[in-house]
Amino acid sequence: MNALLKQVLKAHGGLQHWKSLNKLTAHLSQGGILWPLKGHGGKLDEVDVSIELHRQWTSHSPFGAAGRRTSVTPQHAIIETADDTVVESLPSPRDSFAGFGLETQWSEPQLAYFVGYAIWNYLTLPFAFAEPGFEFEELMSWQEGGESLRRLKVRYPDSIATHSREQTFYFAEDGKLRRHDYDVDISGGTPAVHYFHDYGTFDGISMPTRHLIYVRDADLGHQPEPLVVSIGVSQIKFS
Repeated sequence: MNALLKQVLKAHGGLQHWKSLNKLTAHLSQGGILWPLKGHGGKLDEVDVSIELHRQWTSHSPFGAAGRRTSVTPQHAIIETADDTVVESLPSPRDSFAGFGLETQWSEPQLAYFVGYAIWNYLTLPFAFAEPGFEFEELMSWQEGGESLRRLKVRYPDSIATHSREQTFYFAEDGKLRRHDYDVDISGGTPAVHYFHDYGTFDGISMPTRHLIYVRDADLGHQPEPLVVSIGVSQIKFS
């Protein structure tokens, strides 16, 4: 395992402890311009989320209306009722985004797929990197916010639904994640920079509770507006 990654996993609670857990539940308070831009303003402002830690599965509830929830894997996005009645289903969801750009609106199953894979990626960081198939390369350090950040370029395996195959993560001296760069392939390759704030410890796992995402500039900076996505994470429980 990459030496930097070993330090990072320890700083977030340790890989062995993570392996002893199976599920995470939390409440999400979300904002930003992305949701109305995609035709779904207000739909995900306040939702509960459940994820499996060692299999890429996510469920948001309520989704669009009371009594509806999602069930999302890389292969399938489903909207269903509380009694498991399927409302809408989208197999091979990633294929449905072919030709989409930043301003292309999404159907409800496409929205379910995006938020399903995205929040699973965010909430399993950095422990998902210990799964088979990831490749790592440490880059030159980066100065930002008065800190010298170590950078790790990560190549994801094809089995994981994620924003882009190659992504870059920035870590502080204490091993905590500060920043994450990626391109959103299903939205025309939009370049994004994702900042992590307000760490807390929950059932022995250290994780950020505030996420702010902006459009990344060519020089790796960003403008303060627009704020593309904000995510506040609360009521975090592992089991």
